[in-house]
Amino acid sequence: MGQQQLLLVILVTIIVGIATVVAINTFSSAADSANVDAVRNDLLSMASTAQGFYMKPDMMGGGSNSFDNTNGSAIGIGDIGCTGDISGTDCVNENGTYSISSTSENSFDITGKPASAGGNIVITVCADDAAISDYAADGSASAPGASECSSSSS
Repeated sequence: MGQQQLLLVILVTIIVGIATVVAINTFSSAADSANVDAVRNDLLSMASTAQGFYMKPDMMGGGSNSFDNTNGSAIGIGDIGCTGDISGTDCVNENGTYSISSTSENSFDITGKPASAGGNIVITVCADDAAISDYAADGSASAPGASECSSSSS
């Protein structure tokens, strides 16, 4: 009877160990997925703020139907409502790092890099449109809708 009980204890220990490893892996992938979703939400929020900047008159600190600042320079990361530490052209918060690229009068791109998951997501912001890429874990995401901006500008 002692050998059977010992065998059952070893078997239960192995099963509990496997279940623990599976739970840790599941939790880790869920945390990474949540981080990617948070970056996606931040990008959409910044796009919305940038479109408000585009429509706001120059006298009120907006772009006056342009993504250029009042001094003629391209829109800055601080102009689009990024909440976090701004250093140069980058903004860093608990979700990730964001940077602006490919700026023109009618469109620009924001690249978001999740803090825990790596990779990137890119959103193209136009005057009245925005297109967001799928998450690319290898960092290969590119701007999805630059061609749409030229046809929607007014």
